[in-house]
Amino acid sequence: MLVFWKENIAILSVPKTGTTALLGALAPRASMVVRDPPVLKHMPCYRYRRFIKPFFVQAGGKEPELMAIVRNPIDWLGSWYRYRHRDDLVGHENSTRGLTFDEFVLEYAKGKPAPFAAVGSQARFLTVEDGRIGVEHLFRYEAPERISNFLTQRLGDLPDIKRLNVSPSMELTLSPHVAQKLKDKRAAEFDVWERGLS
Repeated sequence: MLVFWKENIAILSVPKTGTTALLGALAPRASMVVRDPPVLKHMPCYRYRRFIKPFFVQAGGKEPELMAIVRNPIDWLGSWYRYRHRDDLVGHENSTRGLTFDEFVLEYAKGKPAPFAAVGSQARFLTVEDGRIGVEHLFRYEAPERISNFLTQRLGDLPDIKRLNVSPSMELTLSPHVAQKLKDKRAAEFDVWERGLS
């Protein structure tokens, strides 16, 4: 998470949406940087509103606007699958080694997936109690120019943003019937992505 106090904006770090790259590039200019532990770095919107927002209001009378990035659910799951396919996870319960992408996605679509497919939810990360999107500025990962333009408007000229924490490259194809099952079982994930600015 990054907080820019003067500019009155905070960037939440949705996992697997390129926010580690933003953190790497923009941290020197931020008022607050949360890198570790992961549970704080990747603080979801509902937790931010419960714990951090009241602190900011009390400490300085400000309520920074929230920004987040959301990724196409199939592409997002592909990034998780590739990330958990790496050599150093072989033999771990989170490893996707030996599984097809279809098998991974079918497991994710279950109510309580096995550890290897328990990767969270972008929808749960970004929505609040009444089902509304809890951030003022939501951008699609697939629209980097829109993200860059917005950040330039709010923060001024940006440094080069280098890709960091990139999942290993791998050709992935999802069967049409599995894609449909994912859309049926996890419709909220697609709904949240559709609401991001493209």
